[in-house]
Amino acid sequence: MFLTLDNTCLRALEPADLDFLYTLENDMGVWHVGNTLTPYSRFVLEQYLENATQDIYTVKQLRLVICNQNQEAVGAIDLFDFDPLHRRAGIGIVVAANHRKNGHAADALSMLTHYCRHTLQLHQVYCSVTATNQPSINLFSKAGFKRVGTRKEWLKTPEGWEDVIEMQHIFSG
Repeated sequence: MFLTLDNTCLRALEPADLDFLYTLENDMGVWHVGNTLTPYSRFVLEQYLENATQDIYTVKQLRLVICNQNQEAVGAIDLFDFDPLHRRAGIGIVVAANHRKNGHAADALSMLTHYCRHTLQLHQVYCSVTATNQPSINLFSKAGFKRVGTRKEWLKTPEGWEDVIEMQHIFSG
């Protein structure tokens, strides 16, 4: 395991994660937050897994699998838009619906922000959360992220336009 905290651990992607990723990436309920409109094929995800070992400094992103105490994959947490010059990165997180409200997202976010600060030596991390996603707003707020703005009518959903809350966590010291 890469990082462990309480009942949650983070690890690198493995070829055995194909079925889990296929289910996670093809969950239409979360497509609007990832700007996805079409399903991912197993072939595309197999290719992604083959290249997932590339260095964050090369591909400017990192995806880790969130696992529970039984080493079962329950979600994924990503660093994206990694910028080593300005020492910042975006964070995205998704936990499978049947594993939510177990503390895994909070643990994963805590471990990843610690990794960002102390290993990657980033100055800040940021995220974008839909304004109606109060559980995610609460998650990031409790982890030290501050609201820095709102993008009005930023995402088109089946229900209409949705605002997005921009949040960032600047590491002190």
